[in-house]
Amino acid sequence: MPPEPVRLGRKRTLPSCPNPLFLQWLTELRDQAAEKGLKTQYVYQKALSSLKKYPLPLKNGKEAKILQHFGDGICKMLDDRLERHYQVNGPDAPIHSLPSGVQHSAPDSNNLHPSKGSSNTKEPSGSSGGDHKRTQKAESRKEKGGRKKRGYVPQKSSGGYAVLLTLYRHSQVPGSKGFMFKNELQVEAQPLCTKSFTVPELGSKYTAWSSVTTLIQRDLVLKTHNPARYSLTELGMSLARQLEAGEREETNNEEDNKSEAGEPVNYPETVDLTQDYNGYGDDDDDDKEEGGLAKRPPPVICVDEEVGHWDEPQASEQEAAASGILLPGSYDIILCVDFIETTGGNTVRKQELVTELQKNGVTFDIRKLNVGDFLWVAREQVASDPGQALQPAARELVLDYIVERKRMDDLCGSIIDGRFREQKFRLKRCGLHKPIYLVEEHGSAAAHLSLPESTLQQAIVNTQVVDGFFVKRVQDVKESAAYLTMMTRYLQKLYQNRTLHCRSRELEGDGPKGASVSCSLMSFTEFNHGAVKNKCQTVREVFARQLMQISGLSGDKAAAILEHYNTVNSLMQAYGRCTSEGEKEKLLSSIRYGKLKRNLGPALSHTVYQLYCTKGPLF
Repeated sequence: MPPEPVRLGRKRTLPSCPNPLFLQWLTELRDQAAEKGLKTQYVYQKALSSLKKYPLPLKNGKEAKILQHFGDGICKMLDDRLERHYQVNGPDAPIHSLPSGVQHSAPDSNNLHPSKGSSNTKEPSGSSGGDHKRTQKAESRKEKGGRKKRGYVPQKSSGGYAVLLTLYRHSQVPGSKGFMFKNELQVEAQPLCTKSFTVPELGSKYTAWSSVTTLIQRDLVLKTHNPARYSLTELGMSLARQLEAGEREETNNEEDNKSEAGEPVNYPETVDLTQDYNGYGDDDDDDKEEGGLAKRPPPVICVDEEVGHWDEPQASEQEAAASGILLPGSYDIILCVDFIETTGGNTVRKQELVTELQKNGVTFDIRKLNVGDFLWVAREQVASDPGQALQPAARELVLDYIVERKRMDDLCGSIIDGRFREQKFRLKRCGLHKPIYLVEEHGSAAAHLSLPESTLQQAIVNTQVVDGFFVKRVQDVKESAAYLTMMTRYLQKLYQNRTLHCRSRELEGDGPKGASVSCSLMSFTEFNHGAVKNKCQTVREVFARQLMQISGLSGDKAAAILEHYNTVNSLMQAYGRCTSEGEKEKLLSSIRYGKLKRNLGPALSHTVYQLYCTKGPLF
């Protein structure tokens, strides 16, 4: 059998992308966004990279939805462009090749190199004039390129500057884990930055944390894991080392200038900006006195413990033991976990929380909590006595922070059976001033919940806006453990130099003179006993629970009614004094509730009137 003839000829070059038209349109959108300084340029750049890797032709923008970084918005833009393309060039116009006369440039290239044929258009390659001109152009391009190439250095006191310095200083600490979580990094970097890492400025939606994206894109910071862990790359370590050297040189120069001028050298005062962490830094009520606001300077907490101190009167150890005072350094901050969070139900998921806390090195104690799922106590450090059978019991004071943890499915069930409002009511009456709702959102979209997700989201917003709770949203158990870890470290730093005073629940807010409310705390035994759910209740408490069973009557509204009528009998007597049915229906309508002091309104007043004044069964 004769062999097949060998086919000679040049191999046809395949296009770099089978969708050059889409590639050109996305490049134009990216360049337009870059000229306007919009963040969407990065979205278009990601879509471009994904499109160039796709080897098959696309018929329309809708088909591009299967590609990474292609959302509904980009697909709709491509379809709109495609429709205009058909209107201009006809319904049969090709879309997998560029129109004639249009040359497509690679989106990542900045310099357009001339083709081989264009170099010989005017002068031969050997002519001295052509060589001289090309040399001049090459030198001019080199000069321009030399001016443009400049290393990225973040501005002093900016977000990127603070993040780089904080990560570098953290890496230099002996025993450092080599990375930092987001909340931890924000707290530590805030003193080095003039802008807030959590609250955007007026008229802007960006915070100092937005600069971390630039650091990651410039390969200065590495982001890994979930929850995110941030660490310095080799390039970032080199730049941060330069920034640290410049910071030290500037500090030394300032001290030298002051010493030469004969001025005393005052080391910069370090204020603990973590007091603004998660919205809990403004203890306005803590500094109030009977005549107005107390003119007491804010306490100082430093990262360096040798510099920071509290200007509070210190008692001796004997006086402290006799009066129930815990002196700085004589107690530890311990996380208390309700035993329900570790046993029963989905045991694997609950044990995962304990495992994550152990990995993070958190000191915690599992015990029965009558309200809430997590809280923190200041436990006295008691030395054991080998000669005694019964060791002395350590005193425990409860800090002002308490956490209620909810998954989306748990939240749905608690709303349906009424536990949701009751739990919020009990948390607000437990005596702790910083209630936190920790919401785990994972699985909510795929789960078959009995309530629409919009209803659950509205309930979460109401908890934060109406009830005044702080709501922290996380994705899963690992993020919950990470948040509890950060809160534990934050409280350990916040209370490391504080003198704590023990108070009774009945004397809430009446702590010793000179001590702020946050340092006047209840004992754990008294707190937990007072939060028992099924303890003997007063008539007032039973009346409040009755009112809260009415649809639309929240804890704030029930408390407002109790201020005027503390028992059912007093309310019925007020109805008896009314001269007409219309007056009875509007009896409660003018009662004001909540921080905004809104009226209960005639509708709710009419409902309560029907409940207590209708003779016979309600239909």
